[in-house]
Amino acid sequence: MEKDNIQTIRIETVAQSHQILGLEKPKHPLFSILRFEDMKQVTNPGRVRLIFGFYQIVLKKECPGKLRYGQTPYDFDEGVMSFFAPRQVNILEAGDVLPKSGWLLNIHPDFLRTSTLSNKIKDYGFFEYAVSEALILSEEEERSIELIFKQIDREYHLPIDNFSQDVIISNVELLLTYCNRYYNRQFITRKPDNSKLLNKLEIVLNRYFETGGEHGLPTVGFLASQMNLSPKYLSDCIKQLTGQTAQQFIHDRLIERAKEILSTTELSVSEIAYQLGFEYPQSFSKLFRSKTSYTPLEYRQSFN
Repeated sequence: MEKDNIQTIRIETVAQSHQILGLEKPKHPLFSILRFEDMKQVTNPGRVRLIFGFYQIVLKKECPGKLRYGQTPYDFDEGVMSFFAPRQVNILEAGDVLPKSGWLLNIHPDFLRTSTLSNKIKDYGFFEYAVSEALILSEEEERSIELIFKQIDREYHLPIDNFSQDVIISNVELLLTYCNRYYNRQFITRKPDNSKLLNKLEIVLNRYFETGGEHGLPTVGFLASQMNLSPKYLSDCIKQLTGQTAQQFIHDRLIERAKEILSTTELSVSEIAYQLGFEYPQSFSKLFRSKTSYTPLEYRQSFN
């Protein structure tokens, strides 16, 4: 097995990230907002594995190269937003690191600890998306997002008082709400690309079933890995395009496959269950009945 030579860098605090970027200490130990225009470019000599101990919300503009959205490349000319959760592993490629303009928010979990956002932030699924599944903003959306960043920036540079933290957190929550809205828009406006994604998903599932279910039932994690997507992004895409959860989608495809086998072969219910990846035939029969109102044998007999 080839040895992993990628250097791992853990950045636990907001102050540590400022130090690495050659910036002055943050005005608050648990929170900072930065403009890329005010930062010197950082060049990375080789691939690095980065692990942060805090949330990061990034608006990038004027970046060199291309971004891949699903399987489609897009220019960085438009505003692009990425979201990183604590302990998330990110691979930084060699070359220039920072965009020419945009914003960077660093938010330690302790900064949110006494607020309702502390738990709610975990419900924003895009913190689990891969970098390649970034939010691509229209010009109007970018203006709305920048207004919120500027409001947070103004508050950050005011003298700290009893209301400072609450005002900043309220604006961060507003920012995340807008991002949630824009991600839902993105699923709709990029629908042709996402429809291709569903077609590919069907191919991956069919190939999985043809292996005889030797690896157990298909999971969202497995399907996402086969499609070079994050599990959360794939789940949200399926939800937007079909109205189903990823598990419901997989179960429906399992049942369709089961119906095909039941109506065209003489395999026993147990053999079909194992072929589809079920550990126990009873589990297969229970799911089949819940989806069709028939037992597998009743469904087969309906063709006789």
